[in-house]
Amino acid sequence: MASAVELPTFKGRPGWEFTDISELNLAAYEPVRGSDELAGATAAVPLFDPPAGELPDGVIVASIEEAAGEYGELLRRHLGTLIGPGDDVFVTLNDAGFRAGSFVYVPRGVALSAPISLSTVQARSGTMLGQRTLVVLEEGARAEVWEQYLSGAPELDGVFNAVTELIVGDGAHLRYVCGQGLSERSWIFGAQRAQVGRDAGLDWVALGFGSARGHVRMETRLGGEGAEARVTGAYATHARQHIDFDTTQEHAAPNTTSDLAFRGVLHGRSTAVWKGNIIVDPGAQKTDAFQESRNLLLSKRAHADAIPGLEIQANDVRCTHAAAVAQVDPEQLFYLRSRGLRLDVARRLVIEGFLAALVERFEQGPVREQLSGALERRLALVLSD
Repeated sequence: MASAVELPTFKGRPGWEFTDISELNLAAYEPVRGSDELAGATAAVPLFDPPAGELPDGVIVASIEEAAGEYGELLRRHLGTLIGPGDDVFVTLNDAGFRAGSFVYVPRGVALSAPISLSTVQARSGTMLGQRTLVVLEEGARAEVWEQYLSGAPELDGVFNAVTELIVGDGAHLRYVCGQGLSERSWIFGAQRAQVGRDAGLDWVALGFGSARGHVRMETRLGGEGAEARVTGAYATHARQHIDFDTTQEHAAPNTTSDLAFRGVLHGRSTAVWKGNIIVDPGAQKTDAFQESRNLLLSKRAHADAIPGLEIQANDVRCTHAAAVAQVDPEQLFYLRSRGLRLDVARRLVIEGFLAALVERFEQGPVREQLSGALERRLALVLSD
């Protein structure tokens, strides 16, 4: 099937204007056939390590394969309700043959005291892995889910194709942290969509560190009155990496709030794209929406595009956006060096200060500590070039 698929072109398909995948030959990658091919990939280095906790009665955390057998009716009720095979060609491929992923279900009124940790490791080069995640929080539930995509070896050449659906019921609250630290020879394609109910909240964190090239959609639909969503993204690239994030904040009900902030650090000849859109549907009055993307270029050959957009069909709203791409400020470096700091130390402090604005979006605690640590480790690797 993969060999017959017509891939999107960066000049011919909306949403792909900045990511050229003409060099991708899907026929060269064998689909992963079973969960056994995911086992034994212990060489992967985790991006973060959240604390574990006991699961209350009724909470389900299972592989997508196990869930199909043990919780088939519940899985069928929710899987595919937000993202269908017609969304794009990679979703179609995923729907036809996903072999990895997780199902998380939290019943009505249940609050988890510790994060749920999920990992998918692509073990073998020359494979295309279809990965599927479904997270469902019923009314009034509260949970944190931390997920990471990893490669089993630093030079692994593969295609990682992820589809994620987040369903946050009325009055529920979900924090979802998703990081990808794939091999820098891999491709990544992702379609991720969240539905947030009445008076519910979503706190979504995305870390983009690995892969050679890829395209990830992150879409949030505020479907119930009083719904809130905060989306935070960070990426740090080097060499010839290319990362493309396409985000959407759709306000489909009145009195909803969204706040999106992405920051990227780019070195070498790496490139990044953030394209964001705020959509306010008819009747979604009192919408309060904000989006920003800021990029720091550490070399003259690095390049970033930040493209905000608005589609507003209501007249009593507040929607704002900001975007910036800049080099390290030489005046800041001069100031720090005049205080006796070496150039490399001064430069590192400026970069850390730039990223600190993202970390400070979170209260003191595990998320803030893990995010700070992951950024620090990634930054050390990027600056070692």
